[in-house]
Amino acid sequence: MTIWEMLAVFAAGVSAGTINTIVGSGTLITFPVLLATGLPPVTATVSNALGLIPGSISGAIGYRAELAGQRDRVLRLAVAALLGGLGGATLLLVLPSTAFETIVPVLVTIALVLVILQPRLTRAVQARRARRGTSTRRNGGPALFAGLLLASVYGGYFTAAQGIIYLSLMGMLLDDSLQRLNAVKNILAAVVNSVAALYFLFVAHFDWTAVVLIAVGSALGGQLGARVGRRLPPTALRVLIVTVGAVAIAQLLIRRYG
Repeated sequence: MTIWEMLAVFAAGVSAGTINTIVGSGTLITFPVLLATGLPPVTATVSNALGLIPGSISGAIGYRAELAGQRDRVLRLAVAALLGGLGGATLLLVLPSTAFETIVPVLVTIALVLVILQPRLTRAVQARRARRGTSTRRNGGPALFAGLLLASVYGGYFTAAQGIIYLSLMGMLLDDSLQRLNAVKNILAAVVNSVAALYFLFVAHFDWTAVVLIAVGSALGGQLGARVGRRLPPTALRVLIVTVGAVAIAQLLIRRYG
């Protein structure tokens, strides 16, 4: 890489770490930059996954206050993230790139619709439970585990917008604040990135320069994102999620059909 390419990759890492901590979809920043430096798509994906691990961990640490009292929930859902991340990493190496590129925009669109409708849907679900005399399951039950497992398969494959999908699922099935759910999302993203990256270390090619630049940048961005994200009110956070998701969909469609 030239010095200017290295600076661009580092800046992309900072931006990705910041946006991943607040919402997700940071890969839509780093991935095109890595491609622009001349890296092949799979090498860029693998290098990106390795580089974003420090950012995910940094963001999770930045949200540690919101994680209070969620240990059991995190441990249970992390199992789904681990299994799904490993499955997605495996698919990256055995499936053609067009396989997931076709369905990804659909998944992200569904997630955004759920985020937009989540307050109304949550009230409807709570009213239904009140009528039946049942309560919200603390950890979301089998439905949330299965949903996060599938979302993590996608996350292990490409990672972009997985945070949005996580938040939409947890917002629907857990009775908790969006900020606390965002803290859990950061842990799950860290698990998926880590298990996928460890798998890639043994079976795939990667670029160490890109990995180091994104790692340092995303770690800084993770702390910045935590400072900004935890100050956003629920409505503002929801608007940001939808905005980033819409941009993600547009970029994915352009890359697929443009």
